[in-house]
Amino acid sequence: MSSPQEKKLSLRDQVSETEWQTRVDLAATYRLVAHYGWDDLIFTHISARVPGPDHHFLINPYGMMFDEISASSLVKVDLQGNLVMPSPYFINPAGFTIHSAVHAAREDALFVIHLHTDYGIAVAAQKGGLLPISQQTLVALSSLAYHDYEGLALDEDEKPRLVSDLGDKNSLILKNHGLLTLGRTAASAFLAMFILERACKIQILAQAGGGELLTLSEPIQKRVGQQLDEATAGQGALLTWPGLLRKLDRLDPSYRD
Repeated sequence: MSSPQEKKLSLRDQVSETEWQTRVDLAATYRLVAHYGWDDLIFTHISARVPGPDHHFLINPYGMMFDEISASSLVKVDLQGNLVMPSPYFINPAGFTIHSAVHAAREDALFVIHLHTDYGIAVAAQKGGLLPISQQTLVALSSLAYHDYEGLALDEDEKPRLVSDLGDKNSLILKNHGLLTLGRTAASAFLAMFILERACKIQILAQAGGGELLTLSEPIQKRVGQQLDEATAGQGALLTWPGLLRKLDRLDPSYRD
């Protein structure tokens, strides 16, 4: 009888090196979300498109906590959510409705993160949405859209409305629901979520202070949007990601299994 470790290694042998690297990056993203306390038990999702001509995707096994997920436990499905590789797990249909819509509509959406964070939901419940009151907010606002709440994401009819609301933006506040970010890499999707969630937290803390908030002007908002690439040499996510992986490797490198 083969050991659990041998089973994991056999999965690696069945996929390409590029798919395995995508699996590692996606598993790392799940672990980072858990590390920063953004997970909601088993009820949110992060997905990645598998490199290659097929529209196949990796997503979390339904029932597994985010700090348990590893490269080999991720489930591979097609755009309809059907398994394309044997797995003892199944996926959350509500989660894949959102993710399949974004992946199908945006070729640059190779990684999609959808979370129910405390501060994200708190801002998503506010009529004014994310307010231009901090530098972090201005970074998030440079590519942010909104989508109205329509109930649990089980209805295929909601997909075109969600995609239309997202447009060409990389971040989305789902009103009364949560946050979504996307990117060509796990690094870019994660950094977008980090900034968006921190902007939401800053807003809630500032509002809790009870004082009058200073709103940044539209010219300043536009200027900051134009300065982003210069400030990070266009490599903010790429510069951040290796350090995040080093953090995970110190905490628990089993996401790579």
